[in-house]
Amino acid sequence: MSSRSSRRRTSPTPYRRTAAAALVGVAALVAAAVQSGAASAAPSSAAAAARPGAESVRLTPAQRAELIRQADAAKATTARELGLGAQEALVVRDVVKDADGTVHTRYERTYAGLPVLGGDLVVDTAKSGDTRGVVKATRATIKVASLTPAVPADQARKQALRLAADAGADSADAGRAPRKVVWAANGTPVLAYETVVGGLQEDGTPNELHVITDAATGKKLFAYQGIETGTGNTMYSGTVTLGTSQSGSTYTLTDTARGNHKTYNLNRGTSGTGTLFSGPDDVWGNGSASNAETAGADAHYGAALTWDYYKNVHGRSGIRGDGVGAYSRVHYGNNYVNAFWSDSCFCMTYGDGSGNTHPLTAIDVAGHEMTHGVTSNTAGLNYSGESGGLNEATSDIFGTSVEFYANNASDVGDYLIGEKIDINGNGTPLRYMDKPSKDGASKDSWYSGIGSVDVHYSSGPANHFFYLLSEGSGAKVINGVSYNSPTSDGLPVTGIGRAKAEKIWFRALSTKFTSTTNYAGARTGTLAAAGELYGTSSAEYKAVQDAWAAVAVGARSGGGGGGGTTFENTADVSIPDNGAAVTSSITVSGRTGNAPSNLQVAVDIVHTWRGDLVVDLVAPDGTAYRLKSFSSSDSADNVQATYTVDASSEVANGTWALRVQDQAAQDTGYINSWSLTFP
Repeated sequence: MSSRSSRRRTSPTPYRRTAAAALVGVAALVAAAVQSGAASAAPSSAAAAARPGAESVRLTPAQRAELIRQADAAKATTARELGLGAQEALVVRDVVKDADGTVHTRYERTYAGLPVLGGDLVVDTAKSGDTRGVVKATRATIKVASLTPAVPADQARKQALRLAADAGADSADAGRAPRKVVWAANGTPVLAYETVVGGLQEDGTPNELHVITDAATGKKLFAYQGIETGTGNTMYSGTVTLGTSQSGSTYTLTDTARGNHKTYNLNRGTSGTGTLFSGPDDVWGNGSASNAETAGADAHYGAALTWDYYKNVHGRSGIRGDGVGAYSRVHYGNNYVNAFWSDSCFCMTYGDGSGNTHPLTAIDVAGHEMTHGVTSNTAGLNYSGESGGLNEATSDIFGTSVEFYANNASDVGDYLIGEKIDINGNGTPLRYMDKPSKDGASKDSWYSGIGSVDVHYSSGPANHFFYLLSEGSGAKVINGVSYNSPTSDGLPVTGIGRAKAEKIWFRALSTKFTSTTNYAGARTGTLAAAGELYGTSSAEYKAVQDAWAAVAVGARSGGGGGGGTTFENTADVSIPDNGAAVTSSITVSGRTGNAPSNLQVAVDIVHTWRGDLVVDLVAPDGTAYRLKSFSSSDSADNVQATYTVDASSEVANGTWALRVQDQAAQDTGYINSWSLTFP
């Protein structure tokens, strides 16, 4: 708060153009529409009305490379248009293109040449070249007080080693020196160190513990694990066709049709690639765990299915989208009861289970592990807190989807995770999507402390959401498996089918989620995806609302006619000091009839003195409704309020605008966001 006589000045905000995880636990868009009611945080982006051609197209590696080249060539211009500071720069990471020509470009960010962890963002650009909107992992201004650390790097290294030792790590090693970064994943950005500790975790899984240390105070800011755990005669899938290659009289498990994916035998080792499976014939394994080739056949088959699923269903060519295959390693360690994905080797690794009798190479496990790689190369969800739970859930969701896609009679599709590998020793699956709590540890619904739960169990609400969205609530039998899915509010959910649910989740993952997305943000992102694919008044959009509400994230859809919908614009618009009025627009569609007599207008304006601001809501026909007038006696900062407007004489559909004018000198600010809620 500040008085008029002592008001402070801030720099004006530039105008922004709008238009590694284990399978087992061991311890803002323009004219966007979202359902009201967030969980722990307000939604940061949302959906527009259905957009013909919104579904992503399949890009060849060459087409993807060209789009990345174009984005890289224009990244300096893009940074300026986004209003980034002089010391900030963008690094292109991924690109998705829709059938209508819209391009979603994902960027990392640097500050003074340092990586900004939690500074990632997605820019949506229409075919015309206009920017549709931006989704950011953080909305904080990237700036640090000093680029000179107050604590030495060795202090950060020792802290990271202590944390690894406390977690039971064996032979903990921080051979690579801590690197300076800007930590922006939560709160105010600070200069920090990132230290990566190697060695082995307590259960034998490779260790890749990332520890973020405040470079000014030495305080630990964050820590996460970089290892993300998760004709052949297979053990789980029967006799199948495998992609192999031949050189002379020797065959190898090298799939030339799928990016040259290779499968290796570690032969109980825990490092390196081991030996590429090879032999004099093109027959692999005998269906028994005692034959080393059997696990290789299962892993190779699962990798092929996962490649085909992402390519044929979502148009993604390989984990990175670049047509390059990862590789698989089987027979890791001795009696190792786990499987994991590692970004550092770009590979999946599988243990042989208790007694070395149940290799963790089932179809859904392979899909789970490879999906960790997809997540790492798209949203990059932090593997800790709520984003970590969403990371794990994403792997369960698409591991399950791959299993259904396989349509294999020996391993039919179901909503059970790891049901074939008997990891519990009693024939029960590892996790249940219809009622996650059946495993004894996972959570059925969201609650405020879920971010402190192990990511394998905080994944429960998202898994439950996906099941409800796909199949609906209540008792049913699918492929011979009985389910009975409850809801947190006791109300039923009608499913839309797994195929649509998969499309919605993948679109959200690849174009809406960022590294810091939490459950509230996941709700926002999936609503955005559903709105673009099917429209904000569609049954699919309402089902997303209802399925999230059924796991205690947000509110229900509220009946017919598109009721209970909020349309939001979160793009920043600079307000000139004592200058012309500026506007921020929202396009409302999918409504019927006139706007309500109690239209809710939520306004969030950041400003150093709000007394000199005049704020209007402008209807599609140009009629202005005064929300806030000039007042020299109003000494507060910012405008953060919800206004009720009788707009019953206005047609609901059309372009609405928030108009803001600064009518006195010396104070500056910007429109942070605003929304229209139709009760």
